[in-house]
Amino acid sequence: MTQASYYKHHIFFCLNQRDNGQASCAEHGAQEAFEHCKAQVKAAGLSGPGGVRVNKAGCLDRCAGGPVAVVYPEAVWYSFVDKADISEIVESHLKNSKPVERLLVPADVGR
Repeated sequence: MTQASYYKHHIFFCLNQRDNGQASCAEHGAQEAFEHCKAQVKAAGLSGPGGVRVNKAGCLDRCAGGPVAVVYPEAVWYSFVDKADISEIVESHLKNSKPVERLLVPADVGR
C-alpha cells in the first residue's frame, strides 16, 4: 500500500559551519536563504501538512556545490546565490512542481 507523503515538498537547507577553515554553506548566506524561503512559503500559504516544510540541515555532503538545498520527495538538489534564486525555487518548484533547471547541482558534485 502506498501512503501519501505528509508534505507535498520538503526542502532542507544546509546550514553547516566549519571551524577548520574549509568552505561551508553557512559562509555563503545559507541562513538568510533558509529564512527567506520559510517566509516566502508562509506568505504563499504553502506551509503545513499537504504543503511545504522548510527545514534546517547539517552538512549534506555536497559542499563543492554550496550553498545547497534539497527538495524531497523528488531529491532535487539546488545551489543558489541570492534571495531571487530562492524566490524562483519557491514559485516554480514548491508552488508549481517544476524544478528550476538553471539552479540544479550537477549529479557529480560532492564534497
